[in-house]
Amino acid sequence: MEEVRVFPLTCAVQNYAWGKHGLDSEVAKLVVGGDPLAVIEDGKPYAELWMGAHPKGDAQIKDNRIAQTTLGQWIAHFPACLGSKVKDTFQGQLPFLFKVLSVNTALSIQAHPNRELAARLHAHFPEYYPDNNHKPEMAIALTPFQGLCGFRPVEEILEFLKCVPEFHALVGKEAVEELQCSVGDAVRISQALKKCFTRMMNCEKKVFVDQLNMLVKRVTEEVAAGKDTSSSNGDLLLRLHSQYPGDIGCFSIYFLNNMVLDPGQAMFLGANEPHAYLYGDCIECMACSDNTVRAGLTPKYIDVNTLCEMLNYSPAPASSKIFPCVQDPSDPCVELYDPPVPDFSVMRIQVPASVKQYTMAPVDSASILLVIEGDAVATSVAALSDVTLRRGTVLFVSANESVSLHITSSSGMNMFRACCLL
Repeated sequence: MEEVRVFPLTCAVQNYAWGKHGLDSEVAKLVVGGDPLAVIEDGKPYAELWMGAHPKGDAQIKDNRIAQTTLGQWIAHFPACLGSKVKDTFQGQLPFLFKVLSVNTALSIQAHPNRELAARLHAHFPEYYPDNNHKPEMAIALTPFQGLCGFRPVEEILEFLKCVPEFHALVGKEAVEELQCSVGDAVRISQALKKCFTRMMNCEKKVFVDQLNMLVKRVTEEVAAGKDTSSSNGDLLLRLHSQYPGDIGCFSIYFLNNMVLDPGQAMFLGANEPHAYLYGDCIECMACSDNTVRAGLTPKYIDVNTLCEMLNYSPAPASSKIFPCVQDPSDPCVELYDPPVPDFSVMRIQVPASVKQYTMAPVDSASILLVIEGDAVATSVAALSDVTLRRGTVLFVSANESVSLHITSSSGMNMFRACCLL
């Protein structure tokens, strides 16, 4: 049934321990929206919703009239659905994985390798780096979304080194002085920053645990006394320490930008960009890979040396890490998040309440549509039948197919669409 090129999906939920629980989770809310019969357990974490053909979470095709049961099987049978450029460029594979994340506790100090490093890590350590692909990611906030991203401006790091003696002790006097003397020279700053971060991350465990315990004790006493602890980033420190006691990653807050994205704001995480998700709900789109190099705030495999060697040590303010979307010149309802990688782009489609008929334009790529808000009936000559869209509905749309929406909700529609715009 190759002519059936538009169909709904049932997508995999990942119950990782760091996820929000029950209906506090945007993932759980979307699951219930898409399937009112779904059972959500209050004490269970609903961390990620995977929308794609990743072998660890291949989406199920929701129409039993279609012979293939998963999206991955469908694409393998009918690779033309990807679009000719995408099919040829990515060897007949859907190049992206589209997700919703609901983060309750911090999600590791990490970075992702470029293709060259990914291939090398996979060749030498396949048990930890299971493929040879890069893994750029983009997060778009659904609710206020907190994360760490990129190295802070040097002036901010030096201020923390002055105000937080426990942090200074881990970095060491020599490295601190080198960083102070580097100001004004971008090359020397990067070298000095790498030395400072590497020194801290490679401290003996007893040393950093003792310093962390002293810092936590001091900040806790200051909080109890009603003092301002912002000079030591006290609130975030105590929160991370409560989640990962004795973890060196707690000190990373003095190196990395602390960001809170408003709904609709995004951050792009290219190769070698240090980051961590801390709290909130987001849309995420990423290249299909499982390669993550971690060094703290995680129970998973730690690879400190690789992380310290690979990172981008170019400091920049938090404001520079917000990735801009651009208005689609041909459709006032569409904003495009188009990162500097070929694997994926994301469209945010906001149809106002005054519009009752809307046509989703064709693109030369397979795409996946997620409904965040609103109700509609979708029709397409490439679908077996009309599809009811509501909060949580996920729709696969083959390349070069359009979909018409008859909108029935009084408040319009809010949707996200992932695709590959080569």
